[in-house]
Amino acid sequence: MTELTKRILFAVPAAILFISLAWIGGIYFNAVMALLAAGTIWEVVRLLKQSGRAVFLPGSYLLAGVVWFAAHLPDLVLFGGIAGVILITLVSFFTTESNWSQAWLSTLFCAIYTTLGYYLAAGVRDLGTGQEGFWLILALFLMIWGNDVFAYFGGKTFGKRKLAPNISPNKTWEGFWFGFLGACTGAFIAWFAVKSFPLTFLQLMPAAIITSITGPVGDLLESSMKRRAGMKDSSSLLPGHGGLFDRFDALILTAPFIYFYFTLFM
Repeated sequence: MTELTKRILFAVPAAILFISLAWIGGIYFNAVMALLAAGTIWEVVRLLKQSGRAVFLPGSYLLAGVVWFAAHLPDLVLFGGIAGVILITLVSFFTTESNWSQAWLSTLFCAIYTTLGYYLAAGVRDLGTGQEGFWLILALFLMIWGNDVFAYFGGKTFGKRKLAPNISPNKTWEGFWFGFLGACTGAFIAWFAVKSFPLTFLQLMPAAIITSITGPVGDLLESSMKRRAGMKDSSSLLPGHGGLFDRFDALILTAPFIYFYFTLFM
């Protein structure tokens, strides 16, 4: 069985399950996003440790919990925590040679970068009224998946000019532009499939452009981290796909941008 066949056999039922949970929404979808965030934090911490950086896993989980439940915390606790994080981060910038400073910045990165992506993906699902949020999160999924699939096959078939040879040698500019076409295709499918889509087609297309940029950048960021760590995959949790970070690297960076873009119209 080829690697591509393994990817497809796992991806199709996983995508169906993922979309079904998104349709249900509410606490169920939020819980899945939270679990994915927790698993991805573990993988990111593992990558950073393999690359020689100090990082504190319990600290990352604690900060991630603060981010996830920020809306439910008392104002005094929330603002006090934010002030503390800002103060420690500022101090760490002036003491970058110390081990604790590097550990703090790594811990902060693991918590904030990873958690915000999943948290705001759940936020996209909660936008609007009724099932409007489902159509928006479905559009986000289809744009990311379309970008990924078109970039893979377009780059494999026509790729010649390397996009970032020192980070990910297999990525090409041809694949990037095919990925742009794939994101637009995903956006069109989501918009065309729903008579009462929450956004007009012209409002949705800039989201495809955003996804076409942030998706590959998120992928390159993860590739850079894996290269530094000397690892092929972030873990072996998903058959044919590596780990959670391998599968959701594009979503993690794209979701915050798409969330804030969609809120302009909702």
